Amino acid sequence: MTAGAEERREELVALYREVSACTKCPLHETRTKTVFGAGNADADLMFVGEAPGAEEDRQGLPFVGRAGQLLNQLLGEIGLAREDVFIANVLKSRPPGNRDPQPEEIAACEPYLFEQVRLIEPKVVCTLGNFATKLLSGSPTGITKVRGTPQVHELGGRTVFLLPLLHPAAALRTPAMKETLRGDFATIPALLAGPPAAPAPSAEEVAALEAEGGSTPPPPASQLDMLG
Repeated sequence: MTAGAEERREELVALYREVSACTKCPLHETRTKTVFGAGNADADLMFVGEAPGAEEDRQGLPFVGRAGQLLNQLLGEIGLAREDVFIANVLKSRPPGNRDPQPEEIAACEPYLFEQVRLIEPKVVCTLGNFATKLLSGSPTGITKVRGTPQVHELGGRTVFLLPLLHPAAALRTPAMKETLRGDFATIPALLAGPPAAPAPSAEEVAALEAEGGSTPPPPASQLDMLG
């Protein structure tokens, strides 16, 4: 492990302790345990779900129920294991009754998630389901329209490939969705093996190019292929 990785690991442990003691929103009053996330702190691949469920709240670990078992299976099919990736949620505490996260809860937890991305330094971030996809992509477009197509975003100060995926819980309910999710998972190895995501040109760079009579530079060829 490099000195930089050691320093990031120490910061991640400090962040874990901060999250464990967090009282920034009312969810701290009803949770059993915070669910910080788990896996490889130097992972190239990170998964982000919505929020912990009942079993996650009890164990303090993400995706430990049936949806988590499917996630493990799909990872195995592409030659990976949970120990190779990092899995987290937007919320670190369970909403009562598994209701949708509230704005104040998101506001409290969002900085923790972005700091996780900054410290882990993933190459690819897979969002699981509608909620995480809309939040991290910054777009209201539903998951069924964007699933399986890589996007380039800046998260936690890092430029990453964001790959929207159907939530494993939804895939468990519908066999066709399960096969769709399996097909989208099959695209992950190529993303991991290819070049890293390149930042999009800034507004200032675009304006400068236009002022010089040039045109906005296209994404690298490899990204054009993936972005269709």
